[in-house]
Amino acid sequence: MGRGYHLPNDTMPDRYALDADQQQILDQADLFARRELYPLAPRMDADEWWPDEAFPKIAEAGFFGMTVPEVHGGVGLDYMAAGAVAQAFGRWNHALALSYIVHDNIVLDNLYRNANEEQRRRYVPDMIAGRKIGALGLTEPGSGSDALGSMRTTARRDGDDYILNGSKLYITNGPVADVLLVYAKTAPELGAKGISAFIVEKGFPGFKVAQKLTKMGYRGSQTAELVFDDCRVPAKNLVGVENGGVAVVMGGLDMERAMIAPLCLGVAERAFELSLDYAKTRRQFGQPIGSFQMIQALLADMYVAVETTRTFTYRTLAECRAMEPGAGGRGELHKVTAASVLYAAEACHKVLDDAMQIHGGSGYIWESEINRLYRSIKLLEIGAGTTQVRKLIIAEELLRGMESGA
Repeated sequence: MGRGYHLPNDTMPDRYALDADQQQILDQADLFARRELYPLAPRMDADEWWPDEAFPKIAEAGFFGMTVPEVHGGVGLDYMAAGAVAQAFGRWNHALALSYIVHDNIVLDNLYRNANEEQRRRYVPDMIAGRKIGALGLTEPGSGSDALGSMRTTARRDGDDYILNGSKLYITNGPVADVLLVYAKTAPELGAKGISAFIVEKGFPGFKVAQKLTKMGYRGSQTAELVFDDCRVPAKNLVGVENGGVAVVMGGLDMERAMIAPLCLGVAERAFELSLDYAKTRRQFGQPIGSFQMIQALLADMYVAVETTRTFTYRTLAECRAMEPGAGGRGELHKVTAASVLYAAEACHKVLDDAMQIHGGSGYIWESEINRLYRSIKLLEIGAGTTQVRKLIIAEELLRGMESGA
């Protein structure tokens, strides 16, 4: 598939394209995903099955810890390289791509950037090796877009421990996670400014997976409700400082949005490739349907959507290089990451809608690959902040810039 997606690097600004090394990572990840992850996708979707061998294989291939420095066992690259892996995985197994992003970016990368050295030594090596799977515990029942303001999970200090009480909902990797980055209110009277971040292990007393959730799309990527019932967490597992969790979560959300965009790109690329092949081989009225101008128009629209998504996605990933700990949730990067995933998700939706139109009845069949891809699109428009929340972020930053004279 890489043959159709190389960019003319000599004629484009660096931030809009992959350089030679990044392109090589994309090609290697594409080859690996097509060989190792693609065959798992049908069963994962049909049975909501989690392949235990997948993460160790990803680790063995060297795709975990992309942004973690080599001194701590990582690959030592940047978000462009990490995004290239997510893009390639999204082409061939979007469910595993989502679980990969949650583990490697939303948990591992965020943990590394905010944890102390002792916490890094305890958790980073096992996560890079695929021995421990990461999950993020943020969203709760009754909350969603207002995840911070409406948070009810609490944590109170009790000697050398914190006692967590509450629940988290729609948690990707929840049923299979070993290490969870969990947010709870340590000073409820301070609202969002009274939130702290904790590392919770699945074996901690008082923690359990309440239920595994059945989904429309991304069915192989496991999702759960988590419960904390007097869950005892060592105080040494506090990430950062008490009541300083907002800085951790906001930076993580910005990076999550930046990394969901290449997942959208990968899904759109695969849908476009399937549609182009189908238009060449499906015959009606004695000729390939690709000879009909209406089908050609759909293919042209899909191509434009894929290429514009690529440009915006790569530009955003390049700008993420300047991300500093505690700098999330405000400023240009906050705006650009929201805009990138907003556009990528809506463009992916349009591509998949056109792809279904081209495939017709064959695409409407549940077991078809294009159907599996089509069922993935809605999550991309509501996860990591809904389309509407993304627009609010963009508008707020634009207006803030006007007020400051920027």
